Amino acid sequence: MSGSSNYKTQRLVSLAKDGDESALQRLCEVYGERVLRIVRLRMGQELRSKLESMDLVQDAFVSALRGLEDFTYENEGDFLRWLAKIAENRIRDNSEKLHAAKRNIRREIPLTITGQNSRDSLVGTVGPIDFTTPSVIVSRREDMNKLENAMDKLRPEYKEVIILAKMEGLSGHELAEKLGKEPGATRALLSRALAALAEAYGEI
Repeated sequence: MSGSSNYKTQRLVSLAKDGDESALQRLCEVYGERVLRIVRLRMGQELRSKLESMDLVQDAFVSALRGLEDFTYENEGDFLRWLAKIAENRIRDNSEKLHAAKRNIRREIPLTITGQNSRDSLVGTVGPIDFTTPSVIVSRREDMNKLENAMDKLRPEYKEVIILAKMEGLSGHELAEKLGKEPGATRALLSRALAALAEAYGEI
């Protein structure tokens, strides 16, 4: 993003902290779809068949907006990564609940069978957040499905480094710090991961 875009995000966060509802709404519009993409890629095939990804995004935004005073803007990408971290925690919580429940999967009805699932529409969210604006995910649903299927085939460390680097936008230094690796090792890991993704994508 440009410097003006950086300022715009910083300004929106500042206004939102002061209770400006239009600023809150604008943050949701700007970052909602990017968080949705991250959520769906992190969920994996099993969770996507059992949970509404849009519900997780909605939950993450509500939690973030309620705790906005705890957020400090320093660099471009901070807000997206903050939202992504909250969403990641929600995914983990829901995954643990599903495993703890020990449900019989043969008695469960996948969301894809019941009709419209979360990637088919952004309509129907509850509360003050509106995600009904035009969506790239809707218009390019086939491509997103293919990407999700390809990502599901990757090793966990490959999937993680791609999400962090390409979806959350971490820099090389931030990525190395996040993964606890040397920058050179991180670059090599990302290169291998992208090659594996290209291969998996081509096979679908």
